[in-house]
Amino acid sequence: MERARIAVAGASGLIGGALARSLTADGHTVVRLVRRAAQGPDEVSWDPERGVVDAKGLAGCDAVVNLAGAGVGNRRWTDAYKERIRVGRVRGTTALAEAIAGLPADVRPGVFVSGSAIGYYGDTGDRVVDESAPPGNGFLPELCVEWEAAAEGAGARTVLARTGLVVARRGGAWGRLFPLFRAGLGGRLGDGRQYWSFIALHDQVAALRHLLEGEGLSGPFNLTAPHPVTNREVTEAMARVLHRPAVFAVPAPVLRAVLGEMSGEVLGSARVLPTRLLESGFRFAFPRIEGAVRAAA
Repeated sequence: MERARIAVAGASGLIGGALARSLTADGHTVVRLVRRAAQGPDEVSWDPERGVVDAKGLAGCDAVVNLAGAGVGNRRWTDAYKERIRVGRVRGTTALAEAIAGLPADVRPGVFVSGSAIGYYGDTGDRVVDESAPPGNGFLPELCVEWEAAAEGAGARTVLARTGLVVARRGGAWGRLFPLFRAGLGGRLGDGRQYWSFIALHDQVAALRHLLEGEGLSGPFNLTAPHPVTNREVTEAMARVLHRPAVFAVPAPVLRAVLGEMSGEVLGSARVLPTRLLESGFRFAFPRIEGAVRAAA
């Protein structure tokens, strides 16, 4: 991609921050969406919960990337927090799509990459799924369906990035695992047989850039490594890489008591393959769990 101007919503988060740094390092201009008054030409003011964005700030951008939203795993899923998760994602995505579509064609961004999640598929057990599979049942699948539908109508090439569990030292699910394992307190969750579809942060950023640059790529893409593993295998890889024992285990009833409804996402199984991403020519730097953990450690 020639030097481009790219707007990023969620640039202060784990993935958005890493993407912004990668783009900037290669000479691209990153325009950050901020929840306050913009303080220069590299910022755009917006309020995703209210569904408001300063569309003028997106004019002349080559692409818009939407990675904003309250963390799904940040706290217990009360009804109020689930509504906050839903509203921010759906209203914010709708506002961005409408803002892009409303711009004159000569200054309209040509690409809209909108975040989603493999939570779209629900609990798949041992069954392998890819982008051709239908949505599952429950809060996260229903959220993802609504979230993705909100991205429609942008009048630009639209990509839906269904992200898995990002392996990173800080932030996200793995940001909580690393300190536990380093302290010798790591172990499997539940029976450990549930599949975790992971992706190294390096590959997550590379995949987003591949989708930004890939002419003709649109629709859903699973951003997960091609070799999903069980929670037990994750535990073993973490123990090997960090040279710590992993003898502790958290029984499923304890997780349900502590996490409530969100425990279903920890104990549920998602065996997801990145079929369309591989078919588009993308190659993973860290296709297997041990390499992804070593890269993050």
